[in-house]
Amino acid sequence: MRPVDFDYTSPTTLEEVVRSLADGGDEATIIGGGQSLMPVLRMRMADPDLLVDLRRIPGMREVREEGDHVVVGAMATHHAVAHDALVAAHAGVLGQAAACVGDPQIRYRGTIGGSLAHADPAGDIAPAVLALDGTIEVTGPDGARTVPAKEFFHGPFTTDLRDGEVLTAVRLPKHTGWGMRYEKFAHVAQSWSIVAVAAAVQVEDGAVARVRLGMANMGQTPLRAESAEAALTGVPLQERAVHDAAAGAGEGTSPPVDAAGTAEYRRHLAGVLAGRAVAAAVGVVE
Repeated sequence: MRPVDFDYTSPTTLEEVVRSLADGGDEATIIGGGQSLMPVLRMRMADPDLLVDLRRIPGMREVREEGDHVVVGAMATHHAVAHDALVAAHAGVLGQAAACVGDPQIRYRGTIGGSLAHADPAGDIAPAVLALDGTIEVTGPDGARTVPAKEFFHGPFTTDLRDGEVLTAVRLPKHTGWGMRYEKFAHVAQSWSIVAVAAAVQVEDGAVARVRLGMANMGQTPLRAESAEAALTGVPLQERAVHDAAAGAGEGTSPPVDAAGTAEYRRHLAGVLAGRAVAAAVGVVE
């Protein structure tokens, strides 16, 4: 199926982007890498009058250091993030998650900001950003603002972005020295996750000192497994102890029910993957 006719603009500044969105109103849509938007357009599930392309905005593809943070531009591709040295050193689970998105063609075109703005509950990027306690930077008619990642997702394909705003970057506190792991369970490598878990773990004195777990496809939005985080804190670095403490990662969640599995199956799977992720992050996999 072919998309409907639309106008197209490719601004060179954020100010021009915001102005174009204001001029287009509800009929204007942003396009980054297009890997989420183009299928929707082809199926006519969206019919914008205007596409506003971000590819010419300076700096939006950069990954840079700012003090105690790593800032990832919204237009950075999954491929670039998966191979970025700064990400690997300070926010490794994001690079691991980016390497699991789709196939190589999608990773070369798809963007970090596009994935977050699309807000698919089964997406790979959001759980990693949640596990890293990231914040989302946006710019709109009222200027720039930041939103904690845990407050950014409101529901399936729904975010805190307001009319006329554009997601510009993701700001991640450095987790230098933390163990990290992304575990994804899917039917085939290129597909959306049935369940996925991102783990960031700090170890002190032979035990888990701090841990954060982000989960995909366990509810209407990406989630933090806070009860499992609490259970894991203080656990000694032994594989069985880690798996036992992580087993409740799916407790209290409302995962989808579909051909891939029941809610009960997904809750069990979340606990299994959380155990694997933490055990691998702290190096106790036997």
